[in-house]
Formats: sequence, structure tokens, C-alpha cells
Amino acid sequence: MNTFQRRVLRGLLIAAAGMAAAMPMAASAAQQYTFALLLSTLNNPYFVAMKNSAQAEADQLGVKLLVLDANNSSTTQANQVRTAIARKADMLLINPTDATAMSPAVEEANRAGVPVIFLDRRTDKGKALDFFASDNVDAGNTACGFIASKLGGKGDIAILLGVPGASATNERTQGCEAALKAYPGIKVVARQTANFNRQQGLDVMRNILIAHPAGLKAVFAENDEMALGAAQALQAAKRAQGVTVVSIDGTPDGIAAVKKGSIALDVGQQPALMSKLGVMAGYDYLHGGVPFVAVPLQLHVAGS
Repeated sequence: MNTFQRRVLRGLLIAAAGMAAAMPMAASAAQQYTFALLLSTLNNPYFVAMKNSAQAEADQLGVKLLVLDANNSSTTQANQVRTAIARKADMLLINPTDATAMSPAVEEANRAGVPVIFLDRRTDKGKALDFFASDNVDAGNTACGFIASKLGGKGDIAILLGVPGASATNERTQGCEAALKAYPGIKVVARQTANFNRQQGLDVMRNILIAHPAGLKAVFAENDEMALGAAQALQAAKRAQGVTVVSIDGTPDGIAAVKKGSIALDVGQQPALMSKLGVMAGYDYLHGGVPFVAVPLQLHVAGS
């Protein structure tokens, strides 16, 4: 088959996928695929949005979707990968808990011949067909660049880190640190883990405020849940007016906080679009393959 013939065939397959989307019952009658959606946690609105969007797209395409919640445990998620393989899943859509710890499970799926697509995060090793995510390094760089500009290049800041080992944590931290290198007048006085969790963000922020009762000018929280917890702690300590909070995610609660003014900037990453594209790509791949599609960032700025 020559290049032109392959292009024509691909066009026909994409058109067929579009028809299947419009007529899910017809798609189901011809072939029903089973996809496993393996999420790091569902105790976070970001990943709930991802699940809901994936389910809606799967329903539209006539795909059976198995949703598996790892509760931020790499051991649990690795076992879920094995379960999905045993259940003859046609596609694994994985949001890895840990870039390193989940690599063997992805390699196991590779050996079993089950295609893998990464959503929002990836592993260090193992092969995937596609990786649907925003640029986390760019997001961290944008967030901390905004802080530096807001502070005029001087001041003490705190960083609330996400789940240790998650690629999103590593990359957002990397981007932030790269941005701050250009501002020697900015000092990171606290760098503490709050595991992408709102309550932990609140607790960690309280401790930071006790350790730094004056002088703290900004907080970079690596997701909305931690940022919302930090903003609550600042409000309780009557420090909200003097400390700029910046976040990454773009969840409804995060955007609402931007509109309220308790978060100054939220770098939105569109999780619903990531999972929608993941399901679409998985479906289309089983008919011939699709290229990587980058999910663009969105900025939600207070006062705009």
C-alpha cells in the first residue's frame, strides 16, 4: 500500500469513527471495545472531570469504560493494570500515580500487547501510543513567572508540592525553579509536600505561617486543591490580603476562587479535554492510529 492509499484509508477510517460517534448503537453492534481508565485518584475534582468526560465520550462511541481509582497508591494502580489486562481490555488510559513506580506495570502492558495512552502524567519507562497533557513545565514556569512579576522580583515565597514522584509534581517544580533563577531577589523560604490535597494544603500552610509570621509574599501551589487549602489558611490568619496565591489546574473551584480574588492566577489544564481526546485516540487507533495532540493551557487571572 503506497502513501496515498494509506492516507485515503485513514480518511475513511476517521470518517467511520465520526459516524460511530453519531450512532453509538451501530458501533456497538459491529464491535464493542473495552477501555480501562486508570486514575491516580478520584478524591480530586480535576480527576472527576477527567472521568466524567471520558465516560461521556465512551458512551458516545459505544465503548465500555472500566474506571479504576488507585487512591494515590502505586501498588494499587499496578494491580489494576494487571486486572485490566486479565479482563481483556482493548486499551489502557493511564494517569500514573508515580512516574518511576508505575513504569514496570506499563512495561507489563506493553509485553501483553495492550495499548497504553497516558493522561495528564506519564511514566519514566514503558511505551504509550499517545500522551495527552498540557505542558507541566510550562505551567510551572508561567505560575512562578507571574509571581516574580507580581512581587517585582523580590520577596519570600512558599511552594506547596504535589504527590512525590508524580510526573506533574516533578515537571511543575522544574518549571517554577527555572523561572525563579532569573530573580535572585526572590527567596523560597518553604518547600513542603501537600500531596495535591486541600486539607493537607490547609495544614501545611498553617505551619508555614507559624514558621514565617511575617515577610511571606506569595505561595505557589502545584494544584487547585492545595491552593484552596492555602487560601483558607491565609484567610483564617488574616494574611490573605498580603500574600499572592498562584495555582495550576483550572478546576471549577479554582476558577471560582480566581473570580473571588483568593487565588491570583490559575493556569488551567483542561482535564476533561485530555480524557475526551484520549478516548477518541484510543478508539481511532484500533482503526488505524492517530498522532499526539497537545492540550493548550488556559489562564484565569483575578480582576480580568
